[in-house]
Amino acid sequence: MKAIGFRAIRSLITLFLCVTLVFIVLRAAGDPSEELLPPETPPDVRQEYRVQWGLDQPITVQYLNFLGRVVHGDLGKSFSDDSSATDTVMAAMPKTLLLGGTALLLASIIGLSLGVAAALRRGTTVDRSLMAAAVLGYSMPVFFLGILMILIFALQLRVLPSSGSSSPFHLILPTITLALPLAGRIARFARTATLEVMGKQFIRTARAKGLRQLPVILRHALPNAMVPLLMFFGVEIGLILSGTVVVETIFAWPGLGRLLVDSVTMRDLPVVQAVILMITLIIVLSNFFVDILHALMDPKVSLARTLGGAG
Repeated sequence: MKAIGFRAIRSLITLFLCVTLVFIVLRAAGDPSEELLPPETPPDVRQEYRVQWGLDQPITVQYLNFLGRVVHGDLGKSFSDDSSATDTVMAAMPKTLLLGGTALLLASIIGLSLGVAAALRRGTTVDRSLMAAAVLGYSMPVFFLGILMILIFALQLRVLPSSGSSSPFHLILPTITLALPLAGRIARFARTATLEVMGKQFIRTARAKGLRQLPVILRHALPNAMVPLLMFFGVEIGLILSGTVVVETIFAWPGLGRLLVDSVTMRDLPVVQAVILMITLIIVLSNFFVDILHALMDPKVSLARTLGGAG
């Protein structure tokens, strides 16, 4: 319990530092009223909006007011339409979780299959071909891959929609775009983890008992290879969320990534802060639970050491 509490405190500190940095950077970028209000807006009207949004106060006062609202679960109101920033973010989050979760599932199936197959054919043409495909996958920029998908499947073949989210078919192209680079990274990591496990003594013992290759892989190799892979997935969740910003913008997918881009463009500070806080919270929580699962799956790793050496 002490170790878990220590990790929870460290997570809260991470959230605090992230939100503070974002708050300072956004305020240092200029007056949002210059972007949100037309150029011909009279100075007195502009000043009224600045007072309404609290921008007339010193930045220290704005920051303290912001922290006070966050503690009570109030992330402010949108500058553009006066709606709740929290409600706006919560409305967009399910779309991002759907896209990210589907992409992670697809990437895991492809990446693990390719990585294990390459490890079992180590040094052969199959191994080199699969790893070349993996390198190509994670080396290709997401924005280029997304545009390529639209050109081929939406404009040339006309079999899939290029934007929107009104049907399950709209999920296919953004999912593939987000999953392929991740699948390449998973494949290379899975190959390394599988090769390491296949060289262990208990694998040689299982083979010496006459077990066939498939049962050895499924019962002994993969469960042990999943321990380092689990930590890898914890890191990749953050990369998936960062990738959704580009993918959602390209495919007009109404999730957190597109909301963040639109809000930054309009200088809608409360919504930008709410989106970044939510993304940071998802990343911190995912890594927190991955740390705990790692300790539970690997008896050689103590919970205190996994969570940061608190015990």
